[in-house]
Amino acid sequence: MREVLGHCPIGVRRACGLLRLNRASWYYRRHGRDDTAIRMRLRELAQARPRFGYLRLHVMLRREGWVVNRKRVHRIYREEGLTMRLPRRRKRSSHLRVVPPHPSEMNERWSMDFVADTLLDGRRFRALTVVDTYSRHSQLIESDFTLPGTKVVAALERVANRSGYPQMITVDNGSDLTSKALDAWAYEHGVKLDLFGPGNPWRMR
Repeated sequence: MREVLGHCPIGVRRACGLLRLNRASWYYRRHGRDDTAIRMRLRELAQARPRFGYLRLHVMLRREGWVVNRKRVHRIYREEGLTMRLPRRRKRSSHLRVVPPHPSEMNERWSMDFVADTLLDGRRFRALTVVDTYSRHSQLIESDFTLPGTKVVAALERVANRSGYPQMITVDNGSDLTSKALDAWAYEHGVKLDLFGPGNPWRMR
């Protein structure tokens, strides 16, 4: 279009007519959007949820009230280099870790973890353990050969129907306990998931 106007002594209306171009599209100028705030929040969420891809991070942003579509989140996600995140090797820290304060009532915080063992015939089974951190009462021991996210949620729902929902669940930041099913269940019932790196039993106290 610019080349046509530069070489031919005709107006914009005539040039748009010859090229069958809508004049509105010629005059339109896209206004840039300030992505600073959403970039910062996306980085924070990605750091807190290293196993989450841009689709699940987009869901978290929408839950927080951000009006943003998936394409925009994906673009920022790539520009920030979040697609290349790799799990970091754990290092022993020389400084004291900050231990969360002990809860002051029942259902303020639960601790949830997996343990595994082997039967005499060689088959491995797993057990999901849930403990109320305040009372040290064992809320649940669910064992099976497989415990996907849907089974974990079903077990937690049974406990909640009996004892009430917790305010927070301290959970290992592994793929087993960061499933979409658990994330959706926690959001639906207002339960905060306190994720931490694997192998940190001090968080379970």
